[in-house]
Amino acid sequence: MRKSVWGLIFVLLFIVSGCGKEESEKMETTSSKLSEEAITIVDFADREVTFDSTPEKIVTLGTGDMQIIHALGGKLVGIPTSKDIVIEDLKDVSQIGNLHTMDLEKIAILQPDVVIGDSTLNRKDLATIEGIGSKMILTKANSVGDIKKQIQMYGQLLQKENKAKELIESIKNKERELQNMEGVKPRVVLIYGAPGTYMAALPNSLSGNILEIAGGVNIASDFPSLDQYPQYAQLNAERIVEANPQYVFLMTHGDAESVKGGFIKEMKQNPSWSKLDAVKNNKIEVLPAQLFGTNPGTRVIEAIEVMQELIQK
Repeated sequence: MRKSVWGLIFVLLFIVSGCGKEESEKMETTSSKLSEEAITIVDFADREVTFDSTPEKIVTLGTGDMQIIHALGGKLVGIPTSKDIVIEDLKDVSQIGNLHTMDLEKIAILQPDVVIGDSTLNRKDLATIEGIGSKMILTKANSVGDIKKQIQMYGQLLQKENKAKELIESIKNKERELQNMEGVKPRVVLIYGAPGTYMAALPNSLSGNILEIAGGVNIASDFPSLDQYPQYAQLNAERIVEANPQYVFLMTHGDAESVKGGFIKEMKQNPSWSKLDAVKNNKIEVLPAQLFGTNPGTRVIEAIEVMQELIQK
């Protein structure tokens, strides 16, 4: 009888041991699988951000990021607020504010896996976004090179590396096409403004970089940068008159005609402006806001083409 009891105990111990081993192996397999699926990216603030798997719900605060994520096939559940959404597929997607002012309540309801913001403007929002259970990626676009880097990063995030390479190559092709342009390069001043406030865009700004790629010369290239906005400089009428630009291009987030009217009114108060070739030949243009008032994302090729066409008129 004792032998039977001990035999039964031995069998039970063997079964329990086997189950424990099987469960342990299952856990190890699951853990290994999660580890293999995990995606770690380094954002533009040099932060490592890790996801257990490809994010399925994405919110973007900037239009450029929206353009890129959509082009790569990512699922956008929240996009920047705009009166004019140019992507038909996104017209019914929830609008959640912008890089400067986001609607946290709307974002919390959407429960996104990730919120994409600006490395300067939205660093202060990290704790808030993480507090609602979402992760945050910080990015920026001060050059065409930055946009290519963004595409590469989002390609990794969405596991769409091949598609990202295609998009990057199309931008590189446009750059190569314009690289060896011959002839005299026109002189241009790029002015970012709102009524009563105007700044000259420098070569280290996105619009400044686009101008150089398109074949123009930025007459503000040696203007001292502003501490708060290092991609811009204070508008110096005397130096602009001295450089005599052939084109004056205005950029704005606001009412384009109002900004242009205000700038022309300001120019009239300084008779020296009338001596500019740009003024004499009526070469004062407001650049399209969706291409130059913000990061155009995958539409950067269109922005380069628009700039090239304007400076060749």
